Amino acid sequence: MEATIVTLPGDGIGTEVVSEGVKALQATADKYGHSFTFDEGLIGGCAIDATGAALPDGTLQACQRADAVLLGAVGGPRWSDPAAKIRPEQGLLGLRQELGLYANLRPVRLYEPLLDVSPLRPERLRGLDLVVVRELTGGIYFGPRREATSNGGTAYDTMVYTGDEVRRIAHIAFRLAQQRRGKVTSVDKANVLAVSRLWRRVVTEVAAEYPDVTLENMLVDTAAMHLLRQPTDFDVILTANMFGDILTDEASMLAGSMGMLPSAWLGENHAGVYEPIHGSAPDIAGKDIANPIATILSVAMLLRYSLDLEHEARAIEDAVEAVLAEGYRTLDIRVDGATPVGGEEMGDLIAEAIRERGSPEPAHVSEVSTRAHVHQEKKSHA
Repeated sequence: MEATIVTLPGDGIGTEVVSEGVKALQATADKYGHSFTFDEGLIGGCAIDATGAALPDGTLQACQRADAVLLGAVGGPRWSDPAAKIRPEQGLLGLRQELGLYANLRPVRLYEPLLDVSPLRPERLRGLDLVVVRELTGGIYFGPRREATSNGGTAYDTMVYTGDEVRRIAHIAFRLAQQRRGKVTSVDKANVLAVSRLWRRVVTEVAAEYPDVTLENMLVDTAAMHLLRQPTDFDVILTANMFGDILTDEASMLAGSMGMLPSAWLGENHAGVYEPIHGSAPDIAGKDIANPIATILSVAMLLRYSLDLEHEARAIEDAVEAVLAEGYRTLDIRVDGATPVGGEEMGDLIAEAIRERGSPEPAHVSEVSTRAHVHQEKKSHA
């Protein structure tokens, strides 16, 4: 296979972890006979400094042409002025909106070698394997807003959803659940918010189309508590933009660290964007201590969902697990007796494991090709 992948390292540790993600992609290409071409672009704070825009036109056009996009992180103290008209995060929101990437998949899996890293007791975590399906282009991040004109002024951000927006993300969650353990937990705040009552009503309607999937409705505050009390009860969590953002940060601690959680932005007509869920962490940038595993696992999602290379995706995931099982740890997941490594060395170890482990069998189409599901949904609700 030949594919063009746009890399958007962004700010802070984004440049470091994306380099390790590219290393994993190159190892995969070498192992399985693919040809990946990389095209680097600017986004976030570095883009503001260079062009005055958080998402330059050239970056957007390159992403529109690409087969997939690998993103690092954006932001940092130098661009954090609340009065600034242009902020790094606008690059992310603009990219999602312009490419129509409305479905954010955030898998949360605890690797067995990391059972003792999480602050929760191992018996509560063993077997943890859930996916958060977060709506990505609606809700409070995209609704009508007003900036305060003075310290004593009024500001607001509005949570807005249409029934169609809820319906299309619900179909993604239910189709994914069909390929997993058959359960969707829809998280909202329907006891208080009118928009959540719409959310719950539409999700319940969609659930009727999937008799093989169990629907559970849960308030967001209850879900936050339940993630800590009994996280293995969850299979697929379906939720709105802001709730998903917050809950997955909480869930990252179940997996040991934010440095372990990958994600995918998916839509109907464009290549997906893949990124670790963590931020730019400017306080550790340049120190070679950032954990690249979330980015490398995002690369596995890129292979699975944008390139339909399921065998290769699993090879990367197996390589990550093998390196962890051998006791290698970056600072954020270190325990007594582990072998400490920097971010670059961790990337080298995983790339070596990709090349040495597994068999070069032909790839096959993913059994949970979410992009295919999106196209099906578009056709059936045109």
